[in-house]
Amino acid sequence: MTAPVFVVPHLDGLDAPGGRFVLDGPEGRHAVSVKRLRAGEDIVLTDGQGRWADCVVTGSEGKDRLLVHVTSSQEEPPPAPRLTVVQALPKGDRGELAVETMTETGVDAIVPWAAARCVTQWRGDRGARALAKWRATARESGKQSRRVRFPEVADAMTTKQVAALLASADFAGVLHEDQHHGSAPFATAELPGAGEIVLVVGPEGGVSPEELAAFAEAGAGAYRLGASVLRTSTAGTVAAGLVLARTGRWA
Repeated sequence: MTAPVFVVPHLDGLDAPGGRFVLDGPEGRHAVSVKRLRAGEDIVLTDGQGRWADCVVTGSEGKDRLLVHVTSSQEEPPPAPRLTVVQALPKGDRGELAVETMTETGVDAIVPWAAARCVTQWRGDRGARALAKWRATARESGKQSRRVRFPEVADAMTTKQVAALLASADFAGVLHEDQHHGSAPFATAELPGAGEIVLVVGPEGGVSPEELAAFAEAGAGAYRLGASVLRTSTAGTVAAGLVLARTGRWA
């Protein structure tokens, strides 16, 4: 099993092997009091933005301070192609489920989208709390899946903002279940090996004709994933798996 991952604000001063570091705060408490790590065990420290250090535990102090010895440090290059999923707001806690599984799969950025047919709407304090949950889920799922570059979770976008994002992508697609609306099999789409791929996942009620038209004008084609209809909370994960396998990122 790979070493557990802990997040630190930065890795300044940990570039050379032999350095010492004290992991404290909530991460230190989790390592000492929950994981109960002991001297000699391996851990990974990361800033969540691609930099990480392999470390060996040397001891602990109290209930929330883990002492470690740095054995090496590296930086993961930005992925190519970069994958962004625009996720329509699902009902209940299915939004966090979508973020969790997309993070585990390897999505690089997640954009919450207030689609016309979304039952859930993010407004005021409720929207701020929901966004904070999505970001916390991405962070925790990134740690759990041993990632060192966590997905970015953007502020919620309007349809107009999503269309602008699609227009700037190297490949843009809308996952659409209606085969009579000209949707093509996503498994046969020509995907670039570099640049930015942006996929839109609609709400349970589907993408409206007006939204489809706006996205088509921005250069996004309509694609279907398969014969069955996937829930909005799982479609992004399935599509991400196809992208990462077909572009060689899972090679």
